[in-house]
Amino acid sequence: MPRTNLSSTTASPAASSTPDLPPAGGLCAIHQPNLFPRLTTLAKLFAADYWIVLDDVQFARRDYQHRTRLASLDDPQRRQWLTIPTHLPDGRQTAIREAQIADLARSRRRLGQMLPHYYQASRHWPVFGRELASVLDLFTMTDKTAEVAEASTRVLLGLLGWSGKILRSSRLPARPGRTRRLADLAEATGARGYLCGTGGLKYLETDVFTTRGIEVIPFRPPTSGAWQAGRQISAVHFLMRIGPKPLADQMRAAALLGDLRSVA
Repeated sequence: MPRTNLSSTTASPAASSTPDLPPAGGLCAIHQPNLFPRLTTLAKLFAADYWIVLDDVQFARRDYQHRTRLASLDDPQRRQWLTIPTHLPDGRQTAIREAQIADLARSRRRLGQMLPHYYQASRHWPVFGRELASVLDLFTMTDKTAEVAEASTRVLLGLLGWSGKILRSSRLPARPGRTRRLADLAEATGARGYLCGTGGLKYLETDVFTTRGIEVIPFRPPTSGAWQAGRQISAVHFLMRIGPKPLADQMRAAALLGDLRSVA
């Protein structure tokens, strides 16, 4: 299945123009922007033809939109949260795309210090470190937490060779409602299938998708070995341990295990 190019620009949510849509018939993943996401989250995005960034729902402080858990290379059980302090201008009702970085200089410095502290000893650090610079530069261009989080995920996908497309829910037509919103987004992009994580399967009304000709495809990554820790810690840890190509190979194998042969 042909894939479109990875978008490298951050579009304004207020833009009125219709975004460039991917070719119809692909698989989509819909997920909030996460800061250097966990391995399982990254694997789901990697298995998709395009990622719809869910940026117009309520920001959740207990989620991974502004934080990630790092783990030591030598001891994965030694962990520490890396957090971007975030201000919510509209309180708890603040949409993800409107959440603001509370202290730009301090947040940039913290990312620029903690990541090398944990991973600079890896032989794979140089390639990641070069890409990390583009994320750090964003702190001089935007005060939006979501834009930094999305960029951090884009860097990881790029290093793994993902060539899909990134869209944003705030620029696509969708109605309220937990399941209906997701189905509307998938339909607006011409998706033939929606990759759904194990959490979403607990509440998703699959018939809302199937009546529109969209298959709900459960994404169930392996649960043993490194994948068990991959539900808790950033994918950066695994990238630094084994390198981009082996990690990409493992993600393709995870897609095969989940019977996603069309995207492997």
